[in-house]
Parts: sequence; structure tokens; C-alpha cells
Amino acid sequence: NTYRTYSKLDLQAVAQDVGKDWETNSTFEQSLELRKESPEFVFYEGPPSANGKPGIHHVMARAIKDLFCRYQTMKGNKVNRKAGWDTHGLPVEISVEKTLGITKEDIGTKITVEEYNAACRKEVMKYKDMWDDLTREMGYWVDLENPYITFDNKYIESVWYLLKKLYDKDLMYKGYTIQPYSPAAGTGLSTHEVNQPGCYRDVKDQTVTAQFNVKKNAASEFLFDGDEDLYILAWTTTPWTLPSNTALAVGPKIQYIKVKTFNPYSGKPISVILAKDLLTSYFPEKNKELEMGSYEKGNKDIPYQILAEYTGKELIDVSYEQLIPFVKPNGDAFRVIAGDYVTTEDGTGIVHIAPTFGADDDRVAKVAGIVPLILIDNESARRPMVDLQGRFYRIDDLDSDFVEQYVNVDLYKDFAGEFVKNAYDPNKTDKDPSLDVDILVWMKNEDKAFKAEKHTHSYPHCWRTDKPILYYPLDSWFVRTTSYKERMLELNKTINWKPK
Repeated sequence: NTYRTYSKLDLQAVAQDVGKDWETNSTFEQSLELRKESPEFVFYEGPPSANGKPGIHHVMARAIKDLFCRYQTMKGNKVNRKAGWDTHGLPVEISVEKTLGITKEDIGTKITVEEYNAACRKEVMKYKDMWDDLTREMGYWVDLENPYITFDNKYIESVWYLLKKLYDKDLMYKGYTIQPYSPAAGTGLSTHEVNQPGCYRDVKDQTVTAQFNVKKNAASEFLFDGDEDLYILAWTTTPWTLPSNTALAVGPKIQYIKVKTFNPYSGKPISVILAKDLLTSYFPEKNKELEMGSYEKGNKDIPYQILAEYTGKELIDVSYEQLIPFVKPNGDAFRVIAGDYVTTEDGTGIVHIAPTFGADDDRVAKVAGIVPLILIDNESARRPMVDLQGRFYRIDDLDSDFVEQYVNVDLYKDFAGEFVKNAYDPNKTDKDPSLDVDILVWMKNEDKAFKAEKHTHSYPHCWRTDKPILYYPLDSWFVRTTSYKERMLELNKTINWKPK
């Protein structure tokens, strides 16, 4: 059998005819007028941002929203459908700054605050006409004449009003926590933003296994055999955090070994401590048979001997010398502590702890009474070693009394002001030597590096600027949602979720 093809169906023409009919007869407006005394179904458009062009995904989302509003209208309800525009700040600001060729620091100097705000207000509605045309063409019923706009003072005041309500109920508090931070954007990021698709990317970074010199005292005497040079090995993918190290974390139940060997760069005879399970990552099995006395500096194959074995619990409270003494901490530091998240999956099974640049680091350090390495800037604020632009603090930006008391200026001056990642430095590209490489060179010269190599790993990037983020200590305000946790769970059980 053959089937006749119906060739006269033109969906585009049908859409245009229906749209013209709705416009001629004010169908949307009539649906509101006919139901002006009816119960209201409240709908506020989840607002798009008009500084970006609309795409097919907006058409799809709006079609779904439209279905709900039309269904409620057919049920006899009055559905006003209030449109909105999301004029959220940062993406707009970044776009304006690129257009004007300025940075945040130029606001108030190269451009007035008023001029900057005016440029942002113009930028944020750049494609409004295009959005309005799309709205009409797809037949989406929404009130475009009376939208809510998030930069309107009326809207802003409504947000402050709600925040005040939360404050009155003691549901707001200020915290100082380690958070994802984008130096390129100048703002903290939520965990949700960091976990968006595409934010984690494989990057190749300079890594180093540092050797921390163990101090010989009552707590560590059991580790020594004579006057040997004994080191604890710890691996990091962020060498720039090593000057902020204040502790080393071990897994209390992990088995560790002491190995007699030679430093691969200096050829110096040393003993090192690392996890037993990771021995072959640093010492090939075949080298175990080599004679210690036959080793000469520069030999690729380095002999070793296993001297002793310990549990992580035995190593706790062993102290060591500061690895990179740019700045002295003010309080208890440079001890081995317990870390519940330490594993033997990679590295040495010993984690370098820089409490100012890691949430887990901060947590285990606080439990053990270890202080973070904190600087005092020239405005008397407590800061980590890295400023908000992503560079080691310049000496001139630090409090002079703090510098005199805690900073080794002769050592630190060659690194002060350097960006921790090339992506933050406008004068560098990825091909230029990084701060990590500079630190590694210094460590090799000082006999503090045991192994250095490039390593590919997944690293989070800022979705707004496309540049890498840092984990950074920030003041932030939080809503104490935990106060309503039980009530929220209770109400959740009354909702028929689809899917469950």
C-alpha cells in the first residue's frame, strides 16, 4: 500500500497565524479580564539576564512554564504572569570591564562609580529587544510591560526587608570559613557554582614532594638512630601553599616506614618517612639490592634500605622545622597531627597542612590546636599569605610592626608580589615559569625537595572568568537553615514528589 503525503502543513505559518490572531484579539489580556474576580494563581518568571542572547534552551524552558500557566487559566484562575529581568552583578561587571578595558581597582580612579554603574545598567539590558521579540514569536504569554527588575531600588529594598526578617529571628550569622574564591572575578563562589559541568578541568601542574626536617627531642627520639638527617615526606600539587604550611597530617591507622637513602638532587645521605603502601612510588623494588656504599651523586638508580616501621598514631606530635620560613606563625605549629581524610591513594600518605587554603586542613588543624599562618596587612586586617588578587602579599602592603616581628624580609622579598598562578598575572602566559617553579628551584637549592614532576589532575575553574579558583578564607554571612531542618523534613513528607 502507498500513503498519500499531506504536503500543505506549514507549522511556521500556523504559528504566525495563531500569533497574529492572539495579538489582534488581545487574547492574553482577555484571559485576565474575564477572570478578574477569580482566584489568583501567582506566577513570577524565573528571570533571564538580558545581557546575553536567548537560545533554544530558553524556548524549551519557557514552553514548560507556559503549560502550567495556561492549565491554571483553563481551570478558571487569574494568572497575571509577571515577567522579570535578572540584573545580577558579576557577569555584567566582567563584561563591562572588558569593554572599557579596566579592572575593579580602576573604579573610582580611571572611571567614577556613577559612570561605572551607568555602563552596567546599559550593558545589562543589551539584548532586551531580542528577548521581547523571541517572547512574542514563541507565543509565550507574560506581562512584559510591568516586569520586576532586580536592580530597581524597590526590588533591592524587598530583599533587605527579608534579610532583616531573618536577622530578627536570629537566623543570620557571620562566619570565617575556607571557601572557593575567584581572584580573577574578585568574589567567592558557592559549591554549586564550582560543581557546574565543565568547571573541573584536567590541568598539568608542577608538583613537589617536600622533605620536612624532623627535630630531635623527647617526642621524636624513638625515630632517630644516631645523628642522621631525618625527614618526613609530603607531596603537594600546589607548591605555592608550602610557605603557609603549619602541620603535617598522618592517618593514625596507616603504617609508615623509615627508609635510608640519598636525596636525588644533592646526593646527600638521608632517612625519610612515608607510608608503607607508597614505598614503590618513590623507591623501585630493584633498587633495594643496590649497595649503599656504591652510590655516587647523579646516579639514576638510588639505593635504599627499610630501617623501621611505625603506625601513624606513633608519629603524632613529632615536631619538625619550618620548611619555607618566609613568615613565622604566631602560636603552636610544625607538628604531626591526625587527619581523618588521609589516604594512601597517592603522594606519600602524609598531607601537608596549610589551614588558610583548605577546608579540611583548617578543620584538622583547629582540632589539634595548630595555628594558621596569618599576616597582618597595613589596614590591620588578618590575611592569608595570598591577597585577593591572587599574589603573595607585597611587603609594603603589610603592617610594618608585623613585618619587623614576623617576616624574614631577606628571604621573602624575592617572592613578594608574585602571582600564585600565571592565569592571574596579566604579564604572563601558561608557557612562562610559574611561582611553583620558582619555589621548587629554591627548595632544590636548599636541599628541601625530594621529588619534582609535572602532574595532570582535575582542578576547579571559575565559570564566569574561565580562570582557576583558590580555596581561601573569607568573611561571609550565612542563613542558619539548620534551625528549620526538622520542620522542612516534616513538610517534605506532605509533598507528592514526581519523581519520588
